[in-house]
Amino acid sequence: MKIGLFIPCYIDQFYPDVGMATVELLERVGATVEFPDAQTCCGQPMANTGCWEEARPLAESFLKTYADYDYVVCPSGSCTAMVTHHYDHLLNDQPGFSELKAKTFELCEFLTDIIHLDKLDVKFPHRVGLHSSCHGLRELGLGRASERMLPDFNKARQLLELVEGLTLVELQRPDECCGFGGTFAIAEEAVSCMMGNDRIHDHEQAGAEIMTAGDMSCLMHMQGLISRQKKPLRVMHIAQILAGRPLPQ
Repeated sequence: MKIGLFIPCYIDQFYPDVGMATVELLERVGATVEFPDAQTCCGQPMANTGCWEEARPLAESFLKTYADYDYVVCPSGSCTAMVTHHYDHLLNDQPGFSELKAKTFELCEFLTDIIHLDKLDVKFPHRVGLHSSCHGLRELGLGRASERMLPDFNKARQLLELVEGLTLVELQRPDECCGFGGTFAIAEEAVSCMMGNDRIHDHEQAGAEIMTAGDMSCLMHMQGLISRQKKPLRVMHIAQILAGRPLPQ
């Protein structure tokens, strides 16, 4: 199984250990992982602000870069959703695009749906709150959004339940947005911060030591609020927990 590792810009620049933890997880399940040097931004920031023509060359480059892999795996719901749900606007008539969509997966989605992972030799004796990001829930279907009358499920929770000693705390609003939303956090700073503080408070009242998510962008937003307020709550990407990383200092 040959995997092309798709790493979001902010992970590459600010949180490289999340990328390394992802590699370790994928290699443990027997995959050969490659990090294509030609990869760039997927174009999501441009698309979010309506600059579709500026995003087009990045989408075309992505298609060319990942054409020869069995799977493309990314530790981010929002960047994965850009490829699988929004490249239609940019690449719909391009040869190989339908194949690209079918083989591109968010990390938790890949581990549950393709690998069918049911065992982990990892210990993490801490109370963890799971933040389910909007793109993961409402575009990729990684869990049940509360507005939909479906049986309850969550692929990230399914994986965290394999970790020995980990206690998942119960949130009052388990699928509420953190307020990041890329450029929304810049254009609507006050609203964005209030939404982030609401999510942090929900995790605090549940007794979480660690907030985790499949999107480091959400965690980056809330980590900024946590550090400015000098709260003891810490954040870790789910890949870091599943790979057995220690608590951050």
